[in-house]
Amino acid sequence: MTALDPLQPRTLFFRPQERNIFFHLLTACNLACRHCYINPAQHGTAMLPLATVTKWLRLFFDPAKQSNLILLGGEPTLHPDLAAIIKFARELGYQSVTVDTNGFLHHDLLDRITPDEAVISFSLDGPTAAVNDPLRGEGVFATCTANLKRAVAKGFDVSLIYTVSRWNIDHLHQMPALLAELGCKRFFIQVIGLRGKSAKENELNLQVTPEEWLAVVPGVAREAAARGIHVIYPKVYLEPDEPFQCAGNVAENYFIFPNGRVYLCPLCEDFPLHTFQIEENCLVEQPGITEKKLFSLDIAEGCVMNKLLQPGNIDYDEAGHPRHRISCCLLKQEIRP
Repeated sequence: MTALDPLQPRTLFFRPQERNIFFHLLTACNLACRHCYINPAQHGTAMLPLATVTKWLRLFFDPAKQSNLILLGGEPTLHPDLAAIIKFARELGYQSVTVDTNGFLHHDLLDRITPDEAVISFSLDGPTAAVNDPLRGEGVFATCTANLKRAVAKGFDVSLIYTVSRWNIDHLHQMPALLAELGCKRFFIQVIGLRGKSAKENELNLQVTPEEWLAVVPGVAREAAARGIHVIYPKVYLEPDEPFQCAGNVAENYFIFPNGRVYLCPLCEDFPLHTFQIEENCLVEQPGITEKKLFSLDIAEGCVMNKLLQPGNIDYDEAGHPRHRISCCLLKQEIRP
């Protein structure tokens, strides 16, 4: 590979002029995915009413920055006011609005919004029902792919998210052909995090090794890009000479939950380490030990939160040095077709 290779991945460094709001409107879902990261004990069980959502959207909107909104759940399309929320966010000035969905598209969402109002991002964890449905539920593959094709036909900008784990990494290579067949032009490859259900099932060794990730994911990303698909995937491992950057120090990413917790790092979401709490529609910084206070630690392993919360991800040589440095979980690479 050379710098002139059009399929060479490019690192998407953090941009201080950009603000990303990951807003969990509710934690309920119509599915029971085996690797769901939602933890009701930490995230709450409420569905936020429209009046609260609009107040919180105002709280996090910054007209001086490119403010991007990602609406999440649970399953966000279960919210009866989702269409109104999307329209309000765009009228307020959010640069982009994305809905992350399991593909069931409740409340006739595609008929209640227009393609210029939101991007629809579908989650699928296998190229066939035989791979996907044991992870996400019976019949999910058929419903998700049918609704993705319907969204494409209606003119929506769609993307597909595939969470790589021990369960499905051997099938990732089949995804570029499926995306081309579906007419999906953007592919997000995610690494499974040990949060929620995944943390409880960790004895199954769900995470792939650095060697497996590096042997499979970049190659699949290049193949997808060769088919005209824009691919984004986590950096995960830093090169020996690459500096470590923590998004919590140099970027603006807010992960909001229905109980008012606001995190800066998604790795922390299983723990009461949130930096902020929304109280009476104000953002209040929390006392004591929080994720923000830990971001300043400089360690040889790279990401301090990964070292603290997922130490099994890091392997050491005989001298005690980490074989791979872990990048910030929010650092991405992309290959554009």
